[in-house]
Amino acid sequence: MTHPGELTELRYEVADRVATVTLHRPDRLNAFTLTMADELARVAAAADADDDVRVVVVTGSGRAFCAGADLGGGPETFADRRTRERPPGALSERIDGFPRDAGGVASLPFAALRKPVIAAVNGAAVGIGATLTLPMDIRIAAESARFGFVFGRVGIVPEAASSWFLPRVVGISRAVEWVATGRVFDADEALRGGLVSRVVPDGDLLPTAHALAQEIVANTSGVATGAARQMLWSMLGAASPWDAHRVESRALVELGEGPDSAEGVAAFLKKRPPRFEAALGTGSVAGVPRWPLPPDDVTPG
Repeated sequence: MTHPGELTELRYEVADRVATVTLHRPDRLNAFTLTMADELARVAAAADADDDVRVVVVTGSGRAFCAGADLGGGPETFADRRTRERPPGALSERIDGFPRDAGGVASLPFAALRKPVIAAVNGAAVGIGATLTLPMDIRIAAESARFGFVFGRVGIVPEAASSWFLPRVVGISRAVEWVATGRVFDADEALRGGLVSRVVPDGDLLPTAHALAQEIVANTSGVATGAARQMLWSMLGAASPWDAHRVESRALVELGEGPDSAEGVAAFLKKRPPRFEAALGTGSVAGVPRWPLPPDDVTPG
């Protein structure tokens, strides 16, 4: 098992091939900090590298998923981005000469994961609490969930690479409406707008998320799902369907020659559960490039 190391603001558990990541600052409604950003990046990398993990579930402890950035610094909370002390690693890097946004440091490793990620959203998911979920593949909301892209109300812009993700998830019109108003809205509006795929009673949230995770674990090949996840996300920015055709043609050949394809067909013909065992490894899967790759203007701090 690959472990992310010591964690203070998250909980990380692996059981039945599902990694559960829990934001854990319940006394602060899981408000986001630089420490949490660093730990989120580490758990995403650990889950990606661990062959025992097939699916990742992300949720919050207590009454909230994440109530946004920790505003304990008062009016100067967002004023010291150039000078604030940061943990070593990705948070100390710069992009285009500026300190990297901590939200992007936390969210982009989930975009790069080669395993499905399910957000189980309980209570408030506001600011970074909402944008953090956008690179995740499936968002399930509890009836108590509340969402808000409130950045304009505190004089800043959306972060966590959400200006790329949000229009692709919900469409440009809905994205601009939610960002321009900055209003907090309920789970039903999130469902109507396509931000979440289902709304369930609060007590059913984690059981629903884990049941979906187990459906993936029990029935699908990890290498096939890993390749497909990266294909689907990366093709959102492709110039032509020929780009998809190129990647799919190679992946079909390479996966078709592999053990999981033979096992899947055999299991189907014999009407038994499949036993997929192929490992993802560390590089590309079936020739599908790792995505998203950091650009050249990300530099050490």
